[in-house]
Amino acid sequence: MKKKGGRNFLGFMVKEEKEENRGSVEFQVFSFTNKIRRLASHLELHKKDFSSERGLRILLGKRRRLLAYLAKKNRVRYKKLISQLNIREQ
Repeated sequence: MKKKGGRNFLGFMVKEEKEENRGSVEFQVFSFTNKIRRLASHLELHKKDFSSERGLRILLGKRRRLLAYLAKKNRVRYKKLISQLNIREQ
């Protein structure tokens, strides 16, 4: 991704790019990953919160489908994204 200035946002997304490319697959996967990590830490404390567990499963499915789409359309962008977010084993 081309950097346009501003502060780094998780090492690879720049603040201005984040605001411009909210519909990009990379940004959507990035935001789902943040939500997933937040929900996972919540569920470690609240083991019987089944509503949040259901929400987590829904988010995991959405992220999985987006990653499958990206892997099919552009393998290079897919590999770069999963390595930067550290979400899958390679």
